[in-house]
Amino acid sequence: MSQQDGGNDVAIKKVSRRLGALSAHMADGAQFKIGMIGVGSMGSMMSLLYAEHGCEVHFFDPSEDNVKQLEMLAKKVSREKQIVHQNDYKELCESLSSGDESKYFVLSVPHGSVGDKTVDGLEPYLKKGDVFIDCSNEHWQNTERRQKRLQPKGIHYIGCGVSGGYQSARNGPSCSPGGDPEGLKKVMPFLRQIAAKDKKGRPCTVPVGPGGSGHYVKMLHNGIEQGMLSVLAEVWFILTTGLQLGYEEVGDIFESWNKDGPLHDTFLVDIGAAICRKKNDKGEFVLAHVKDKVVQDVDESEGTGIWTCTEAVEKHSPAASIVAAHLFRCASADQARRISIQESFGGGVKPQPIKVDNKDQFIKDLQMSTYICFLMCFAQGLHVIKKMDTQEGWKLNYADILQLWRGGCIIQADHITDLLQRMYERDTHDDDDILSNKEVGEELSKNFPALKNVVLKSVEANMNIPSISQSLEFYKYSSSTDLPTQFMEAELDYFGSHMFDLKEGPPGKPQTGQHHFEWKPARGIFDK
Repeated sequence: MSQQDGGNDVAIKKVSRRLGALSAHMADGAQFKIGMIGVGSMGSMMSLLYAEHGCEVHFFDPSEDNVKQLEMLAKKVSREKQIVHQNDYKELCESLSSGDESKYFVLSVPHGSVGDKTVDGLEPYLKKGDVFIDCSNEHWQNTERRQKRLQPKGIHYIGCGVSGGYQSARNGPSCSPGGDPEGLKKVMPFLRQIAAKDKKGRPCTVPVGPGGSGHYVKMLHNGIEQGMLSVLAEVWFILTTGLQLGYEEVGDIFESWNKDGPLHDTFLVDIGAAICRKKNDKGEFVLAHVKDKVVQDVDESEGTGIWTCTEAVEKHSPAASIVAAHLFRCASADQARRISIQESFGGGVKPQPIKVDNKDQFIKDLQMSTYICFLMCFAQGLHVIKKMDTQEGWKLNYADILQLWRGGCIIQADHITDLLQRMYERDTHDDDDILSNKEVGEELSKNFPALKNVVLKSVEANMNIPSISQSLEFYKYSSSTDLPTQFMEAELDYFGSHMFDLKEGPPGKPQTGQHHFEWKPARGIFDK
């Protein structure tokens, strides 16, 4: 769908009028009611955001701590009259009922069964036209299952990925809604009002497409995010442990990268500079006390990284940088296990200072390596989305999807987004293979020597660089026409009669080969 809903019908105008001019009426009370379910770190911040945009927020959360926290925050910003606690689902629905008007619910709950139980609890009080906006990090299939359950009753379920962390939830997140067209028409005016705005003042939200497409796109956003997080963490490690620079120096480097060059206005680089410099009350760097483990994926509080890797494998899409990042996080989670393995390895592998002839040039190589590794994370994520889009027939608009990532989200990287925008706007671009487009291909090939140099120097010094090194390998094997898989194909045919194609034939497509060679006949004890 286009970001501009050309020819918006009467329904959209009606909703727009009801939601319009919110700021002019903030002092007089709400123009629109929202039923908020789940007010943890994200839900509480969204509740405050909605209230400051003139909405009346009625919320329910079984956690007394969450309730008290939100009530305290609401009072702090003088919005306690607009943010009202309800004791149960019945009370919540009654507080939202107003004649024939639809009820609007926003979900910010853990993925999985909690969402189903929420729908179960609310369903007796729902009527035709009511709308769910699921802003949780939900699996797209759960979203589609609930859509199919509620659609026959005329109830809209919009799977709306929300990005940017609790800071953006407070002042305007990126929103990626997907669902039926009528439901999207109902929610888009509200989402455009509260979403982050890019540098041109455009909202970072678009109607993504049908079914679970909104949550699917947000899932891949999080996969791209994992790849970028790992790349930047590995770069930080190279700078601090390999080049032995201080935190302040690394903060200065990240700040300079974020101001100029191909990493300008990149969210993770920006906050990286701040993290490197932040000190506690004792004057110590906070970062120095952070343990080297990421547990979100193994304690099941976060599912999007796992789902992204699963999708990449199931869609036969080699998202090497992203998958390497995810496995790295998983390995890091259990520090006790790593200590035990280190002992069994006789002390393990110790990082060493990186030896370079020109430190400034190597830091420049690191900057360009970070850039093209980020670009490859984007390409890998978009490849998976495209495979799913083709499979499901969603007919997504990729230039519009980029608008989601221009503000209020973790993967904001303005230069990369601009580059991809130019690519998608070119009539002859290739959606299926981003790497084959000249805009991307030229950038990757131009900076390949820098990436190779960083990997060689880092491996020599025993740096931990799983995503950076896999990005290099991804670049190499994606563009090679002479791979060692030639030998693998022969061995597969030897023991499994899996067939192969001939080098003398036309370019091989992803389909079973036409030839088999009887490398060694199968023989039993009665064979002569």
